[in-house]
Amino acid sequence: MAVYLDYNASAPINSEVLDEMVRVYKNSYGNADSRTHDFGEQARSVTENARHQTADLLGVNADEVFFTGGSTESNNIAILGLREYAERTNKKHIITTAFEHHSVLNTVKYLEKNGFIADYIMPSRDGRINAEELLSHVRKDTLLVSVMHVNNETGMIQPVKEIGDELAGENVFFHVDATQSCGKMVEEIKALNYDMLSLSAHKFQGPQGIGALVLKRKKYRLPPVKNIMFGGQQEHGLRPGTTPVALAAGLGKASVLALDNYRENHRHCNEIKRVLIEELNDSGAHFQFNGDQDHCSVNTINLQFKGVSSEALMISTKQYCGLSNGSACTSKDYSPSYVLKAMGLTDEEAYNSVRISWGPDTDLESVRANFNQLLQIVKSFQ
Repeated sequence: MAVYLDYNASAPINSEVLDEMVRVYKNSYGNADSRTHDFGEQARSVTENARHQTADLLGVNADEVFFTGGSTESNNIAILGLREYAERTNKKHIITTAFEHHSVLNTVKYLEKNGFIADYIMPSRDGRINAEELLSHVRKDTLLVSVMHVNNETGMIQPVKEIGDELAGENVFFHVDATQSCGKMVEEIKALNYDMLSLSAHKFQGPQGIGALVLKRKKYRLPPVKNIMFGGQQEHGLRPGTTPVALAAGLGKASVLALDNYRENHRHCNEIKRVLIEELNDSGAHFQFNGDQDHCSVNTINLQFKGVSSEALMISTKQYCGLSNGSACTSKDYSPSYVLKAMGLTDEEAYNSVRISWGPDTDLESVRANFNQLLQIVKSFQ
């Protein structure tokens, strides 16, 4: 049976999370904003409990957590939601990186068409941006800096701690896309300085369709982010629409499990990575890592096999491993990965690259056996 190694696209839901959601679906079916009966009050209680659980994972106040449909929506709200403030203050300069998720890149590009100016910081070959270079672009009219914590394709950890610490004294908003780090790098996130942070539940064994945007208070005031959709006053007007109570409960339960188990999860994922690298080194296959593994998350490897097309490899090995060659959001686009191209890889190197990602419930021996079969196929191609 094939082993699933595409956790960066979506992690399997934890059975305890699913059980909690089923319980809520069966017993708390009211609208969380209905105030005229106990059914609404019960749904609201479930929602607020989930908000506190998510806040505990992140080390923030519960009233700083706003539920959304996921990180794509959170990223859009964080960026587009500052537009009114930007126009009022004439601060229309944005700094981000050239290999952010498209929910950031395309949103910034949209604002560029509407009078904003953006700088896109390029990473080096090691897959990381230089914090000092990014900070050198900050100017008087800089509105926002937006940087992902962990790159979704390469697993490379970006210097958001250094950037956040430097920006803490500036009149610039700092947004961190923590989609790939939330629930995994728990202590690291709690130590960050930021104004806004995005997350998705399904990246750390919660349900698809729910995420959050964290807006941190400074001097008792939230960032001046406005809603980008119109409707009711749910989530204090920031995200209108009926609150998905069971999904919120799923995010809350996933947050509790992540907080309780992140140290053991880190150890397990790191052991899988050690085994994969050991198998690679012993295989005799010609390969090269994309990015500096000393600054890479413990659940991700991005590498290229010399002379082996990633498309051909994935088709030939799907009975053994479920892999990807980039973000699921662009998986239907067979052009070279824009992330790898930004790092300086050639088209051929990018075409020959695959992403392998796993999680705390990945079975080590299944990985070892199935990955060894993949390596045998790689060698037959080389």
